[in-house]
Amino acid sequence: MILSSGKKWLPVAAKLLVVALVVWFVRHTLATGLARLGEYPWRFEPLWLVAAGALYLLGLLPAGLFWRRVLRVLGQDAGLGETLRAYYVGHLGKYVPGKAMVVLIRVGLIRSRRVATGVAAASVFFETLTMMSVGAFIAAAILVGWFRDEAPPVLFWAAVGLMVVAGMPTLPAVFKRLVRLAGVGKSDTSTAEKLEELGHGTLLIGWAHMTLGWVLLGLSFYAVLRAMGIACDNPLAELPRYTASVSLAVVAGFLSLVPGGVVVRELILTELMVPHFGAVAPEVNAEAAALVSAVLLRRVWLVAELLISGILYVENRVRPCFPLSFPSSTNRRPSKSSTRS
Repeated sequence: MILSSGKKWLPVAAKLLVVALVVWFVRHTLATGLARLGEYPWRFEPLWLVAAGALYLLGLLPAGLFWRRVLRVLGQDAGLGETLRAYYVGHLGKYVPGKAMVVLIRVGLIRSRRVATGVAAASVFFETLTMMSVGAFIAAAILVGWFRDEAPPVLFWAAVGLMVVAGMPTLPAVFKRLVRLAGVGKSDTSTAEKLEELGHGTLLIGWAHMTLGWVLLGLSFYAVLRAMGIACDNPLAELPRYTASVSLAVVAGFLSLVPGGVVVRELILTELMVPHFGAVAPEVNAEAAALVSAVLLRRVWLVAELLISGILYVENRVRPCFPLSFPSSTNRRPSKSSTRS
């Protein structure tokens, strides 16, 4: 009887521990960032900060949609609403040391009788690494194409290296082998069949989704600079620079395994933006402006993540049938002719 009661409380205790860890590290990240912003007497335009947060959440949407596509290709009947809820809330896990918390949160929110735990975990890795490899590729292409004379060569080669590290595991043949080596599907022979549905067509669709997402994240950075009063009126004029800076900073921060990429993001953004600020805004301290823009970008993105996570959590509690979670017209597994790509 006691053992049975203990088993019932274990999942609840595990969930509470996850929440406590996320709250602790998010609080620390937010407090540190606010303290650093307080060191500089900048005045910010609130509406542009709101726009930056909205563009950030919009920039994550293509990746969330791609994750759902991967789940569906792998034979999982994941609803749109529950997938996006798990995707957005899962971003809070990146502020906890290591990257395991992101996977735990996402899988914990998406798994059900319609979504297998092992397949869900594999899909998280596939989506995340696809996003990082695309970001690194975009950064390398833009740096060599537009800013060859401005950016240090080491940043270009760093982008190339990050692309290889993140991109190799997403090649379908490599990914399937890694998943099998990790033991996914050993207890379920149908999992191996589902993995065969993952092909180069899905990967190409992922690249298209992620490219759009990174451009929107570049626009989010532009909005932050507008809030600081150090960006031109035309967002397209310097959009390649903003996109390359954000993508390289985020990818490097992710692969560094530092919680939330703290410091790593700021260092790369500062390195790439100091020459630009020195040219377009000579009246300000370029180093200080670059550092403040990097720290402010992190704060805006974190607040946006907290807001959307709170909204989705409350919505799910108040209305269990999340409005976007439309029931499938059939419980059959999607046919190979409709899912193979």
